[in-house]
Order: sequence, then C-alpha cells, then structure tokens
Amino acid sequence: MPKKKPSPEYVQTVLQRLQAAHPDAHCELNYETPLQLLVATILSAQCTDVRVNMVTPDLFSKYPDVAALAAADRAELEETIRSTGFFRQKAEFIQSTAVSLLQNHGGDVPDEMHELTQLKGVARKTANVVLGEIYGKAEGITVDTHVKRIAHKLGLTSTNKDPVKVERELMAIIPKEQWINISHLLIFHGRRICIARRPDCPNCTLNDICPSAEL
Repeated sequence: MPKKKPSPEYVQTVLQRLQAAHPDAHCELNYETPLQLLVATILSAQCTDVRVNMVTPDLFSKYPDVAALAAADRAELEETIRSTGFFRQKAEFIQSTAVSLLQNHGGDVPDEMHELTQLKGVARKTANVVLGEIYGKAEGITVDTHVKRIAHKLGLTSTNKDPVKVERELMAIIPKEQWINISHLLIFHGRRICIARRPDCPNCTLNDICPSAEL
C-alpha cells in the first residue's frame, strides 16, 4: 500500500469531484453483444479505443458470431485487425478464445472471473471490463494505462507499474459500489485533463488536493 494510506474522506472527495467533472464517463468501446465487447477489449491492448472502434465494424461484419471467429482464416483475420498492433498475437487470442467459448461455454461469454481469465488473452483487465459492462458484476477494478497513471498521481496507489498491485490497492480503498465506475472516471480524466505529456493542472478539479499538481 502507499506509505500513507489515503483517508476515506480524501477518497470520497476524489470520487465526488471526478463524478461531477465527468458525468458522462463510460466504456468507449462500441459493441452490441458480450462477444463483441470481449473481442474489442482484447484488441484494445496497447491500442486506443478510437482505433479499435474503427476496426471492429468490418471485423464484426466479416465474423458475426463466435462460430465465424473460430473458423476464420487466420491470415484474413490478422489483416482485418492489423492496424490495432500486435495483430498476429491478438488474432491468435481471439480465435483461441472463440474456440474455447464453443467447446466449454456453449458459445456464450462466461460471467465469472475465473472462467474469463482462463480464456487466451484475457487477463483481469479484460475480464473486469466484461463483468462490469455486460453483467454489472464488480469483482475487481479495470486497470489500464490511464488508471495506473492517474491513481498513482492522486496518491491512491503506491505504484503505477504492476496492474494487479494497483487493482488490489484500489479495491482496498474504493467502495465496492464504485469499482465499475472508478475506472471510467479515471480514464476520462486521463484523456481530457490529466494528459500524460501535458497535464492541465490549472483547470483540474483536483488541483488543490492532488499531491502531483503542478500549478
């Protein structure tokens, strides 16, 4: 944990101010089905949601269901997702996951953390996105690059390196009813205000309490 654990009052103030600043915070990946969200989240690794959303309409048109993904020609699948980066590995993850869903889950996306994380290419981040967005289940907190960075800047975590440790530290201080929403709030704040290369501290709603503020 951080050297000095943030007080519940500080955590509550951070949550309230972020909610007021970003009332529209939500998952920005476009999807219509649980499978589409699962695939989109796998594609989002080291890739922006904007880029993923540019790729998925064609992807989901070519491969409209889990059986189509499982039977996809690997080279064609790779080419379809090429612009998201690491496309060969992602294609392997997506196709292996589709096969596993067919063989072990009746083609459905499971709603349990331990089952999701057994799928190839699905770590806790992806599982948390699916559980929170599709099933409304808060089994953890989604930790991406924005969440790691902003949580650390705010003094909510002791590290911005290990996502599992970051998640564990956040779960210890964030009320469970906020576990799904906190990641959306931190991501929106990281994209809109606390931008990595040029944080807009003067216009940040947290500038008077943030230990990393540069005014």
